Amino acid sequence: MMKKHVHVSGVGGVGMNAIAQLLARDGCRVTGSDRFLDQGVELPVFGMLRGLGVKMVPQDGSALTRETGALVISTAVEADNPERLRAKEWGVVEKHRAEVLAEFTRRGPLAAIAGTSGKTSCTGWLGWTLAACGMKPNVVNGGGILGWKGPEAPGNVLWNHPENRWVAEVDESDRSLLRFDPEVALINTLTADHHSLDDTIDLFREFAGRVKRTIVCGPGVKKYVSGVEAELIEINQPLAVNLPGAHNEWNAAAVLAMAEACGCTREAALKGIHSFRGVERRLELCSREGEGPKVYDDYAHNPEKIEAAIRAVQPEKGQLTVLWRPHGFAPLKQNFEAFADAFAGTLRPQDHALILPVFYAGGTAPTGIHSGDLVEALQGRGCQATLLADYPEGWKGGEEDVLLVMGARDPQLPVFAQKAGQRVSSPSFG
Repeated sequence: MMKKHVHVSGVGGVGMNAIAQLLARDGCRVTGSDRFLDQGVELPVFGMLRGLGVKMVPQDGSALTRETGALVISTAVEADNPERLRAKEWGVVEKHRAEVLAEFTRRGPLAAIAGTSGKTSCTGWLGWTLAACGMKPNVVNGGGILGWKGPEAPGNVLWNHPENRWVAEVDESDRSLLRFDPEVALINTLTADHHSLDDTIDLFREFAGRVKRTIVCGPGVKKYVSGVEAELIEINQPLAVNLPGAHNEWNAAAVLAMAEACGCTREAALKGIHSFRGVERRLELCSREGEGPKVYDDYAHNPEKIEAAIRAVQPEKGQLTVLWRPHGFAPLKQNFEAFADAFAGTLRPQDHALILPVFYAGGTAPTGIHSGDLVEALQGRGCQATLLADYPEGWKGGEEDVLLVMGARDPQLPVFAQKAGQRVSSPSFG
């Protein structure tokens, strides 16, 4: 018999569409809403979710009834959202997306991927590797795995059997990683991002205390979580792979250790690791290999990730053009100097930074710091930097040039990167 109706709010987001996919796969009657749908923006994932039986509806609360089993939200859904107000009126249970994911992962052993950087890449990579080793895992990731993504599949969820092993990305930004009780876990990096460094260390140490058996630690992490009951394995040597960037060599080494902790042989795990093509928006190559200038798309939104992405694709001879959109007013203000350091410390005299206005999706917008302030700071440090009012018409680079599109939350970023990579329009800009 069909399980209760569950409504997922903000289903256009990667984390939220993953929850909708899981619920639909598990036999629930699922509806989903999103502000972009209400604005007439048809994201590709909406059609994919419809194909799984998810009914897309307006984000006005009308989908909820007294018979609705739960309203699933993320931290980003405001308190005055019509669906939250309707849920309160009808007495519908409200659940955070991490709570729902944690409930799924308790049905089988969990390999949780945590850290302030590299979570999505490592989650996808480990899930791919375990599948290549024949383990039939369930995988929930913050980005589509390129080998699984297609016209009808977002590629960020692999569903086998709920009692099989789970591989899931867990988030520190809203402390929701503390909802999980992993058998094994990766803590890849520990840096100040959403929280101060001291608070970040305290948070991950608390998380480490919830891990039952083994924790794989990225370089320098072990000292911060020592003393917990789980076995600690610290990575001390990178693993050469075909994906760009030194950070991916360290990610690969962490995935190898995790795969072995999950029961894969080293030989089988290495085969799986080397067959991995990557994750969408993680240095995803949007242009054809070997045909003119390269276009990459990356989710980089904090200073550490921006530095890593730039260094990974910076051409030896050509110019690098970086198009970046800050993903919120508060993050830009909080990390302003670190953002300026990240760009100024990596861009060369011939490179050029194009900065879009801060992405604003509603809610309270702090004033005082805007994209133009960052542009002025970069210009003051001798960088080529330009403030854009909107996306440019196109991009035309030389044979050895590279365009790197970066940023989080805005669904138009990957659309622009793909169009630039396909040479849909050719006028130069900047």
